[in-house]
Amino acid sequence: MQRSAAMNCGSGPAPATMVRCRQCSASVAAPPGARAVQCMQCCCVTRVGGGGRQHGAMVPAMRPIPGFGGGRGKKRAVLVGIKYTNTRACELRGPINDVKCMRYLLTEHFGFANDWVLILTDEERDPCRQPTKNNIRMAMHWLVQGCSSGDSLVFQFSGAGVQVPDCSGEERDGMDEAICPLDSFQQGPILDDEINQAIVRPLVHGVKLHAIVDACHSATVLDLPYQCTFSKQYGCLRWRDERPLNGAFKGTSGGQAVLISGSSNGKTQMNMMPGPDATVGAMTHSFIRAVECEPRTTYGHLLTSMRTIMRDGGGNCNLQGPAGGCVRKVANFSGVEEPQLSSACKFDIHREPFCM
Repeated sequence: MQRSAAMNCGSGPAPATMVRCRQCSASVAAPPGARAVQCMQCCCVTRVGGGGRQHGAMVPAMRPIPGFGGGRGKKRAVLVGIKYTNTRACELRGPINDVKCMRYLLTEHFGFANDWVLILTDEERDPCRQPTKNNIRMAMHWLVQGCSSGDSLVFQFSGAGVQVPDCSGEERDGMDEAICPLDSFQQGPILDDEINQAIVRPLVHGVKLHAIVDACHSATVLDLPYQCTFSKQYGCLRWRDERPLNGAFKGTSGGQAVLISGSSNGKTQMNMMPGPDATVGAMTHSFIRAVECEPRTTYGHLLTSMRTIMRDGGGNCNLQGPAGGCVRKVANFSGVEEPQLSSACKFDIHREPFCM
């Protein structure tokens, strides 16, 4: 079912090449154009070809997304939540509710119209709304296509994340980050440089993108050049230069991009889950709760509030809206330890008001 869904919304089948898993040496089929593949035996991610990054267009020929045709809303969002039910991956509890709670926040607090909030989850019946690799790529393209000054864009991903060795010399830690679509074992993950090229580079002057990613290994998943995190040495929030060592440009075309994610150890924490449909992700919960408690806040205070909620809030969920009312517990499925922020440019986080 998952494979046919991906093929119905994307290009036809093409010959695959075989790649040897870097961890267990198993042979893994890499579809044409894939930059990395995920092994079905050990779940390790291996870069295809072992070469540097590709800078060609990552998005295939686009087909219209049903229900998202003509017109351009000034506020648009793509919300992706994946549980990985009936796949080889470990099933997660929380991503679907993350999406439901985020949609409520956007529509009720920030004036996003329901018609301009595109949702991709593995509970959607429409094959084109399944969170396959091709569908996520198309959704990202839809989000930024034709963007103009005054646009407010949101990209949310709740699910699994992975790392793969960097072969280009751009990453300071030697690893690329990636998000795992529903068909990651068949089509491969979506790497950070692909995401940067898809939704960061096209942002023109006056456009602002907020990305909220609740996944392990998601700290720099947009490849943004500056990171703001809590410094143990100074006891406060500080900017850190994350520009690629080889000088590659990772900024926008004049707009602003902000990623709210978290540092993680890659280990999930599953001890607070009474049932599969009664939980929300810890990082997403702390973000939404902080915004609901203080809508007119600054970016600095938002991060501080998120940190407090994650450390002292316990495992109980108290979000607003229909989705929040039925969610009882918080599950740190992504293993996030500290919330943090990345940006295309540095700014005064203690004075800049947060608004989407």
